[in-house]
Amino acid sequence: MLTIKMNDLQCGASSLLKVTGLVVAVLSPHGLSTPAQAQEQEQEKQLLWGDTHLHSTYSSDAFTNGNLTATPDTAYHYAKGKPVVHPGHKARVQIGTPLDFLVVSDHAEYLGVIRSLYLNPMITDGLSWKERIWTRIVQYLLRDAVDSDSGRQLFTKVLPKPAENAVEAMLGWEEDRVSGLVPRQPTVEVDTWKLITDAAERHNDPGVFTALIGWEYSLIPGGANLHRVVVSDIAADQAQTFAPFGFDDSSFPSDLWDWLEETSRATGGDFIAIPHNSNISKGSMFDVRDLRGDAIDRDYAEVRRYWEPIVEITQIKGDSETHPVLAPEDTFADFERYPYYIQREWTDYVPQRGDYIRSALKVGLELDEAIGINPYQFGVIGSTDAHTALPSAEEDNFHGKMATDSIPSNKGGGWSDDARGTFGWGMSASGLAAVWATDNTREAIVAAMRRREVYATSGPRIAVRTYAGLNLETSVFEDAAFPDNIATEAVPMGGEVSGAQSGDQFTLMIEASADPRGAFLDRVQVVKGWLDEAGETQEQVIDVAWSGGDSRLDGEGELLSVGTSVDLQTGLTANTIGAPSLRVVWRDPAFDPLQSAFYYVRVLQIPTARHSLLDALALGGDIDTRRPDTIQERAYTSPIWYQPSSE
Repeated sequence: MLTIKMNDLQCGASSLLKVTGLVVAVLSPHGLSTPAQAQEQEQEKQLLWGDTHLHSTYSSDAFTNGNLTATPDTAYHYAKGKPVVHPGHKARVQIGTPLDFLVVSDHAEYLGVIRSLYLNPMITDGLSWKERIWTRIVQYLLRDAVDSDSGRQLFTKVLPKPAENAVEAMLGWEEDRVSGLVPRQPTVEVDTWKLITDAAERHNDPGVFTALIGWEYSLIPGGANLHRVVVSDIAADQAQTFAPFGFDDSSFPSDLWDWLEETSRATGGDFIAIPHNSNISKGSMFDVRDLRGDAIDRDYAEVRRYWEPIVEITQIKGDSETHPVLAPEDTFADFERYPYYIQREWTDYVPQRGDYIRSALKVGLELDEAIGINPYQFGVIGSTDAHTALPSAEEDNFHGKMATDSIPSNKGGGWSDDARGTFGWGMSASGLAAVWATDNTREAIVAAMRRREVYATSGPRIAVRTYAGLNLETSVFEDAAFPDNIATEAVPMGGEVSGAQSGDQFTLMIEASADPRGAFLDRVQVVKGWLDEAGETQEQVIDVAWSGGDSRLDGEGELLSVGTSVDLQTGLTANTIGAPSLRVVWRDPAFDPLQSAFYYVRVLQIPTARHSLLDALALGGDIDTRRPDTIQERAYTSPIWYQPSSE
């Protein structure tokens, strides 16, 4: 294994990354010698940063939890770097580093209806007298709850009753999903959808800033989170030919995929559904059964793989990579855990295989072996899921999930009177979607998502690029023409390598650079999963590059902790440890050409102060935030798969 520490290679043609405006582009590995060449290469593939999962005042839960004012326009202004007024505490706020793209993904269910019931006269057209009476009651309760700052409690009362899993919950879900809710008001929903899509069109500026049109499908039977964010490359006039598909249209994701196929044909656009918060799905997001309880077959797998090519691995409601129970040998598996189901009453959290992305990737290998196709061959992104219309993912500039969560003194309380319920400091200041796209446009970004050339970070702008192939020489990594010189021999993240012969070497080329405004890097790890000779899945986490060189290895060759440079009295981090960049060529010493496998890269930052520590310092006194003072933020790349020859 060759390890090159980029803190030793920061000059001339060996410099890894350069910031150009809002775009981080790989320059020097291509050996660019002139500005014209540099510009040409940047246009070929740009690293763009964005958020695909953000809610405005038009989402019912955002409104009832204090966001009465922040519209999609607020979201776009903030994302572009403009100061805006926070919907909760009303102070001026501003993003640390602007985004390149944004999706305002308000809930399709009751889109704008709750806000309308509070602000406007009730629309009764088409309602029966019983529905009119019930709507008036809901309107009174809503206004009273919002005016008395008890909207959170009202929201909790309409959450589903707990069930063991989604399949079990579906038996009574058709009744439970509409209990306590106001009748649909299509006129309000259509008008709101027009407002949202028109805002996207106003703010979309191809080549500069991309406003993608999307929404959230918010299925949650029995408290099993099966939400999807739908993202498209269409324009507002195309979007306004339909109403967003929600769980009130169907409680089965397979119906959503059928609808996406029909709508794609009708509009000529591309659509992608992005599952999120699988960590609280009660084992149901990446199950070996569909939601009807039937075993996944080839047809189901093909459709799901097409419409869901990427998954959200990190966001405000915790991290979905893995869990210490599922990966006991992984030192860094215990990261931003979120043990709270979204349901009416408390039940203990139980991590399951179908909840986490690493496990899902392993299940995908098993299903591929059994039915001939892998439904879980997906890439990964991060996003926020903020309901403030403010896509904030920085620990020192985090505005909470709900409008009320941004006030430090409010963060100790839970969603309900039960102290075990989720609370403000239990939320994560996460995450971001990183996309390697040919241009900053709707079409190019969605195309990058579809080919899975994307990755996630928990908030920092850690730049990462990976390539894999068979028998790649180290010299090509150092060549001025990299990565163009391996275009026919290697694939980027999200790709697939196949057909190795005995003696071939699976090779990964990895380059990572720290956030220019953030903390240095601790290490680069390769996470490998494979199907062994007995048909059992295995996994391994391998340190392949790290700061500090051999001085960090103990007597047995194990990598020691990077330590910390966080001042717990101020929350400031000194970059006196770690490396600004890391670069490595790694060959899998245990590669077997007969075994299917996946490889993804995890890049760890040095520790920094968590937002909970910063709040505790600001509040003063002895405050138990129930969360660690520091956090090791990270990046996760989309996997690269190895597929044995079918012969």
